[in-house]
Amino acid sequence: MAVYTDVSDEALQDFLADFAIGDLVSFRGIAEGVENTNFQLRTTEGDFILTLYEKRVNARELPWFLGLMQHLAREGVTCPQPVADRRGETLKTLAGRPAAITTFLPGVWPRTVRGEHCRPLGRALAQLHAAGRSYAPERANALGPTAWAPLLQSCAGGANTVQPGLQAELEQALARIVPAWPGHGGNPTLPRGQIHADLFPDNVFFLNHGVSGLIDFYFACTDYLAYDVAICLNAWCFQPDGAFNVTFARQMLLGYEEVRKLDEAECYAMPVLAQGAAMRFLLTRLYDWINTPADALVTPKNPLDYLKRLRFHLATQTVGGYGL
Repeated sequence: MAVYTDVSDEALQDFLADFAIGDLVSFRGIAEGVENTNFQLRTTEGDFILTLYEKRVNARELPWFLGLMQHLAREGVTCPQPVADRRGETLKTLAGRPAAITTFLPGVWPRTVRGEHCRPLGRALAQLHAAGRSYAPERANALGPTAWAPLLQSCAGGANTVQPGLQAELEQALARIVPAWPGHGGNPTLPRGQIHADLFPDNVFFLNHGVSGLIDFYFACTDYLAYDVAICLNAWCFQPDGAFNVTFARQMLLGYEEVRKLDEAECYAMPVLAQGAAMRFLLTRLYDWINTPADALVTPKNPLDYLKRLRFHLATQTVGGYGL
């Protein structure tokens, strides 16, 4: 369970007294996610999510995230909405952590990804990109290419205990990926905008065979739109045995291009973007695997799942190499 910070009954009651959302009925930790502490609140007025922000989230950037969610909702994207207290404040403090209450979205995230999920997912991602165009504030990607080498170095004492030779393998991969990254070393840039940057299956809810909502925007940032597509290729289009599912990828891209067409430069860059996306999640999972406290009520995700993806992408030079 992803609960890093316990909340006492007394502290919770004092916190909720500032909100006009009814009386507390139930309160439980949410198992999904590894970045923040999340609880499901049920009150006499309905269901809500209480989030205490931990770890990589910079408290000074929280107004940007909350503002993005409000903006996307105004533009037609179904996502959680911050709930203001009686004074109109959405960002508060609980148990020594920044905290916010957001609305609860109906639907279920897919425990097993099937082909029928991929086209609606692609369409929803493109709709998010289109809606984000009019959100003017920008946030740099704190986990972009410049962060990967320092993050790997911070894992130097434990990487080879996860798998022998892992440190050197990742250093070699970085030496190949970063110089080829769009915008680096004279490489052309790509269309930019607001991206989700963490649109894994557990952040997408489905209802009646369609996407009913997108959640967890706390890695969102301003970056290449096609990088968000590459993140989803990694997260949605690999089988449990590590095999790349071409059919899933085609369906996802078909859905995306129903709303926004990828240009030639984005297609050309997709292999290196997919390599970078695999590297980013491998490194953060590796860091968590090594550094998560033993008493934390959270199970870190195995970084080696993303090593398989990284190796696949490094062997793929063109979009055609994916079978697309």
